[in-house]
Amino acid sequence: MNWDDTRIFLALTRAPSLRAAARSLGIDQATAGRRLNALEAELGARLFLRARDGYLLTAAGEAALAAARRMESAALDLRTKVEGQDEEPGGLVRVTSTDSIAVDLLLPAIGRLQQRWPQIRVDLQVSTQLLSLTRRQADIAFRNVRPDTPDLVVRRVASWPVGLFASAVYLERFGMPQPEDELRGHHLVAYAPYLENAPHLTLAGVPARQGRIAAALPSSLLVRKAVAAGLGIGEMPLWMGEREGLTRLWPDRRRAHDYDVWLVLHPDLQRTARVRAAVEFLSAAVGGHLEQPEAV
Repeated sequence: MNWDDTRIFLALTRAPSLRAAARSLGIDQATAGRRLNALEAELGARLFLRARDGYLLTAAGEAALAAARRMESAALDLRTKVEGQDEEPGGLVRVTSTDSIAVDLLLPAIGRLQQRWPQIRVDLQVSTQLLSLTRRQADIAFRNVRPDTPDLVVRRVASWPVGLFASAVYLERFGMPQPEDELRGHHLVAYAPYLENAPHLTLAGVPARQGRIAAALPSSLLVRKAVAAGLGIGEMPLWMGEREGLTRLWPDRRRAHDYDVWLVLHPDLQRTARVRAAVEFLSAAVGGHLEQPEAV
């Protein structure tokens, strides 16, 4: 099996269409189709059934998948070992994080990193999805959920207290809520994934049964901007709310669990000069920026 062709095969098992598989590899659809046909011709077997709703593995495709994954594992292992011999920081570092962390902390830090090491290029992907570091979809990740993959390096770099905030415009319109009213008559801005995992919305440790959810949003940055726009009341780390110029409600109350940020990377990449340099600058920005208040 040719590795270049095998990469197309693996990408197609993970993507909904040939176009999407080609895009994930940075090639055009025609090239991807040509390589897939070449692989099937080499093996003398059809690997996929072309269905209206996508590509389905045949029995031969299922058998080839295990071998293809072994090839991928060997290729990634070779790559990380070779890259670990770097001495001078230079080359590509792929970083993934949430949008708030990227906008407020990582972008300024990337600027400082490149002033010190101009040969380092940083590709920053903002996503709430957990990209695979084992498959080298990213080199460094900043996540607000601790991964349970045992073969990754995981370190908590920040733990931010979370409080309840509203804009001055909102408070002028609706007034200050009282904890004992369970946010009766108030509009709420919620983090959508939280709603999927919790039976009832709770804000700053107070049940919000009597409030009305005005917006459920998929990212912390959107929650913050929606609260700033006066859509409703919402939770966020204290320093973010203060940076946004919002009013903190119920200062004696906060969410039971702080907003933890975890640095995650592949252990082999710890020896890579460019990754070490990026980790130094980026983790310092997340864990030690001046605006971060002490926990209360």
